[in-house]
Amino acid sequence: MEQDKSINVLGGPLAACSQDPVTGFFRDGHCNTCAEDQGSHTVCAVMTAEFLAYSKYVGNDLSTPRPEFHFAGLKPGDQWCLCAGRFLQASEEGCAPGVHLEATHYRALEIVPLALLQRAEVESGPQSD
Repeated sequence: MEQDKSINVLGGPLAACSQDPVTGFFRDGHCNTCAEDQGSHTVCAVMTAEFLAYSKYVGNDLSTPRPEFHFAGLKPGDQWCLCAGRFLQASEEGCAPGVHLEATHYRALEIVPLALLQRAEVESGPQSD
């Protein structure tokens, strides 16, 4: 799998999203992507209780631990590389999570308008490595 360039939606280098829990399509802590990433796991989202409940409701339970996949489950405040389409859907439903623009891959813009991402931007920067 050839990884796309690590560039964020602002045109700069892609910052880390989360190492704890480790996230990303490549499980490298960054929202990197490639042609094989069908879900476009490109939005560095900050989980909220509201979004986690919404995601579970629409069929993607991110909060329940799944030890067989080495997944502890997400809780409010955790950062996660979210599918761009799910972010767009949650935004349309009024329950989008926060976003770290510096850690959101530029390919997210193929699905989500920059203005929507900017409206969800959170103040603090992404987690450090």
